[in-house]
Amino acid sequence: MLEIKNVGWTLSDGAEILKDVSVKIGDGKLVVITGPNGGGKTTLAKVIAGLIQPTSGSIWMDGKDISNMDITQRAQAGISYGFQQPVRFKGLTVRELMELSAGQELDMDGLCDLLGKVGLCTVDYIDRDVDASLSGGEIKRVEIASVLARGTRVLIFDEPEAGIDLWSFNGLVTAFEALKDNQHTMIIISHQERILEIADDIIVMANGTIRLSGPKDEVLPKLLDSEVAGYCPVGRKVPA
Repeated sequence: MLEIKNVGWTLSDGAEILKDVSVKIGDGKLVVITGPNGGGKTTLAKVIAGLIQPTSGSIWMDGKDISNMDITQRAQAGISYGFQQPVRFKGLTVRELMELSAGQELDMDGLCDLLGKVGLCTVDYIDRDVDASLSGGEIKRVEIASVLARGTRVLIFDEPEAGIDLWSFNGLVTAFEALKDNQHTMIIISHQERILEIADDIIVMANGTIRLSGPKDEVLPKLLDSEVAGYCPVGRKVPA
């Protein structure tokens, strides 16, 4: 279990980006963090992953305080982070990226298992470069596969739908649905209703605080009905 306890993060000019954030994220859950732009979602994800250190509070995993661990140490502890815009590597093939992520050579069965989970045909992709020749949807799915190759228990994805077309987005949602199991905890930053609909739990953030959190069946109807003051994630007009 991940537990965020009274976490705050403040800029050098004194601006508070996270304000006393506390939440528990259970094992094997798909949790979507949503909310308006600038609400602190990505900052919280980066704090969990170790990309930035909180200025107050602590992060706990399985009863151990991991607050002072850097991103490498947290990866070793079982946390991976997928960026909103995946890095492209000219001259590095998909096979090589999977093997670098896994830390070992992979046979065809291993490659098929990883790429199959994200809906990619292994034969068509293993020898392709991880560069601009891949579409936005393809590079996102390759990144998800590389995160899976690391064998970590907690997978964090920052707005994976950004910059991809409708067809690629549909494939992405299918991939996330296929990954729901008791072995992985997934934390996804997203505004998309279809991703919210496959969540187990939803966390709503605004102005650096958690406005609402709980099971999808409880939280999503409130979002759709604009009952969370000042925020509606699915394109409906928020009442004045």
